[in-house]
Amino acid sequence: MSNPIDITSATQFDQLLNSSRTVVANFYSESNGPSSQIAPIYDQLSGAISRKNLITFVKINTQTQKDITSAYNITTLPTFVILRNGKVADKIQGANPVKLSAAIKKLVTEAENAGESSGTGTGSSGPDGWRGADLPRGYSDVTDQIESRRCELLNYDSQISDVKVLFEKKQPAALSPGKAAAVANDWIESDTDEQLLLFMPFMSMVKLHTIQITSLPPSADDDDEAPMRPKLIKLFTNKPHNLGFDEAEDMTATQTIELTEKDWNAVGTANIPLRFVKFQNINSLVLFVMNGDGSNDSEKVRIDRIRLIGEAGAKREMGKLEKIGDEAGE
Repeated sequence: MSNPIDITSATQFDQLLNSSRTVVANFYSESNGPSSQIAPIYDQLSGAISRKNLITFVKINTQTQKDITSAYNITTLPTFVILRNGKVADKIQGANPVKLSAAIKKLVTEAENAGESSGTGTGSSGPDGWRGADLPRGYSDVTDQIESRRCELLNYDSQISDVKVLFEKKQPAALSPGKAAAVANDWIESDTDEQLLLFMPFMSMVKLHTIQITSLPPSADDDDEAPMRPKLIKLFTNKPHNLGFDEAEDMTATQTIELTEKDWNAVGTANIPLRFVKFQNINSLVLFVMNGDGSNDSEKVRIDRIRLIGEAGAKREMGKLEKIGDEAGE
């Protein structure tokens, strides 16, 4: 028997979405009569159907978890949201035990038989080009939604390459043996210190699930001043333009990421799950590399490729960025 998990934060909910193939969420209020009436039935379904890492039942109090409630546009109580691989598969409004039971049981066989991508791969190619890690199941590469001509990268060495190389569809030259790797500078390197600030506006409203960053490490032949990999990264959403370095250091980020050696796979890619609730309906992303891994005496950071994984929505009017939501929901 497994009782539904009480969600106490958006971070906890995001972790469950990343760890369980199917999540069934009961949005309720303690003061709502229909919510109380169907609660015992929901608990019974949880005890009978829960499967570790396959089907997880949760309860979300709409009074205390307003960010999550808003992200899923909950207007009726109770509402049951069924998510497969982080995406909404079904939404049932009202206390309808027959419909709820049928919808959940329908998912059991699919969840148990479905294969799951590990997301830690060793590089792959597809219609969207080369990626340093597999796609999370149910999501696609939305890097092509970046409006590259309006991207802005601060503190990079322009003698090596420019910002557009980060979104190239081809494999980084450093991963290719022989002459190509020796002559092609197809990566970005910071200039005066280890910090980088990248502004990426999108051509459509985007929901981001994962960001993949490829940074090839120094080889055995490199000296101690070879560029480092990123370590501490801050992400900001829905900014109309790039930030300044002091501003980015002081501002509260939508998500802060600290990478360690174990996060980088065999082809130098870190596959970073995002707090999906915080990355709904965004029109721009600012990536701030605060510092590098400090594994040598270098003061430079290197990035070879960036891939954004998620869902693309409706196209926006080109050239216009509008802030979505309030500060608390960023």
